[in-house]
Amino acid sequence: MTDKELRRLGRQELLELLLEQREENEALRQQVQDLEIQLADRQIHLTEAGTMAEAALKLNGVFEAADRAVRQYLQSVRRAQEEGTLRHG
Repeated sequence: MTDKELRRLGRQELLELLLEQREENEALRQQVQDLEIQLADRQIHLTEAGTMAEAALKLNGVFEAADRAVRQYLQSVRRAQEEGTLRHG
C-alpha cells in the first residue's frame, strides 16, 4: 500500500490495518521461535550422531585390539603345543 493510499484511510481503517500487522508480526515471531527450536533439536541430533560415530570408531579400535590379542594368544598356544611345553588339563 502506498503512502497516498494510507493517507486516504480513515482512523478506523488505520487501526484495523495496524491490528492486522500486529497479528502478523506475532505469528511470524512464533514461527521464528518454532524454527529456532527445530534448529536446536537438529543440532543436538547432529552432535549425538557425531558422538555415536566417534564411539563406533573407538569400539572398532577396541575390537581390533582384542582380535590382535586373541591371535597372539592362539599363536603362543600353538607354538607351545608344537614345542611340547603346553600341558593338557
